[in-house]
Amino acid sequence: MSFLEVIKEFHPKDVAQAIEAKGPEDVEHALGAKRLSLDDFMALLSPCAEAYLEEMAQKAHAITVKRFGKTILLYAPLYISNECSNSCSYCGFNVTNKIPRKTLTLDEIEEEAKVLHNQGFRHVLLLTGEAPSRCGLDYIEAAIRRIRPLFSSIAVEIYPLDEAGYRRLINAGVDGLTVYQETYDKDLYLNLHPRGKKRDYVWRLLTPERGGRAGMRRIGIGALLGLSDFRVDGFYTGLHAMYLQKHFWRTQVTVSFPRIRPAEGGFRPLSPVTDKNLVQLICAMRLLIHDAGLVLSTRESAELRNNLLPLGITQMSAGSCTAPGGYSHKADTAGQFEIHDTRTPEDVFSYIRSRGYDPVWKDWDTAFLSK
Repeated sequence: MSFLEVIKEFHPKDVAQAIEAKGPEDVEHALGAKRLSLDDFMALLSPCAEAYLEEMAQKAHAITVKRFGKTILLYAPLYISNECSNSCSYCGFNVTNKIPRKTLTLDEIEEEAKVLHNQGFRHVLLLTGEAPSRCGLDYIEAAIRRIRPLFSSIAVEIYPLDEAGYRRLINAGVDGLTVYQETYDKDLYLNLHPRGKKRDYVWRLLTPERGGRAGMRRIGIGALLGLSDFRVDGFYTGLHAMYLQKHFWRTQVTVSFPRIRPAEGGFRPLSPVTDKNLVQLICAMRLLIHDAGLVLSTRESAELRNNLLPLGITQMSAGSCTAPGGYSHKADTAGQFEIHDTRTPEDVFSYIRSRGYDPVWKDWDTAFLSK
């Protein structure tokens, strides 16, 4: 059974009503459970649970320390192209936006990679828009092979591929895949993606499964917070993560919590997510899936990231730039969205250490897979 069949059992209106109906006794039951049922998870996502945030935070912290210690993995995004054929309403790379476009040459990619390597990064996330005619699989594979000697782990956040495509990237040196569903509400998804390949809801929804079957060591998922009710999309994200953990037990599942940031096109959040909402979602996710990595990007402010650190986060980006070529040169191209936490990687590293945590530049080496 694919996740498509699983999600069909949970209509968005039914999920929203079930979450809204949860009361104090449901939340207290969930907080007392060793393992959450889906009903418990709904209770922790409910408006009623907002009165229990302190208890949720304490439990999330305890589970995270037990499972991960106090280690925080630092990584950096590396944008190699901002060309795109999609028209996602919320994205700065939207094909209708009149922005300078650029796809880096292999030499430019290596130049960017060396900047990140010299800053200490050994985990990197390679990103593109969706423009196969300018940024095809051959190009992405060549880019991976070029920068592979510099990094212990290379993940990709690119347009969805078939299984064979992911196997090619794995053979080239990729070990991680990140793909956000944006929103699990199919009707809303179609409204927000009026044209382009990304309009195919099912193709995108099943992307993590294709990556898992291809052998990805790490798969990251998430919903873009601000598009729909965070409680409902949060439920589907947790459901999806549980499905992936069950069916691809050799793969580490990670969950990210990206909130919409200002970008070219001026899109405004349809369902704004407050800081308090974000805290509730992170804590509920940690209580549901104890072994998943929880990722926090530089979309959030430095102050908020500092405060969220003990609540279950295991990975953070630092010093990010969302414009191709922006690390080695002052970018003459456009980024995907505005960064909020603008601290340097060194500053983020030092702060994490000052809080008694252990920031690390790598937690994986391809030598682990060497025969």
